[in-house]
Amino acid sequence: MPTLAATATTTTIHIGLLVLTLAAVTVGYGLLCWLYPFGHCRRCHGTGRRPSPLGRHFRLCRRCDGDGRTIRPGRRVLNYLRALHDKGTR
Repeated sequence: MPTLAATATTTTIHIGLLVLTLAAVTVGYGLLCWLYPFGHCRRCHGTGRRPSPLGRHFRLCRRCDGDGRTIRPGRRVLNYLRALHDKGTR
């Protein structure tokens, strides 16, 4: 049975769902970055220390300075936009 042009509107529904899903994920990540600006350091996995080259002792992680947390990329964007807004309003 052939589909008629008037009833073949499934692609616009799929595109609409894709746009809504993308908007929901973006808003959710923005909210996460606003509420929790710090995430675990990916180099030391949140411990703040790295094994030394010999493997017997530990050193402080250079990426997070031994804190175990780093600023999320989305929060960096929010900070940049805030600074740009503050710079433009003065």
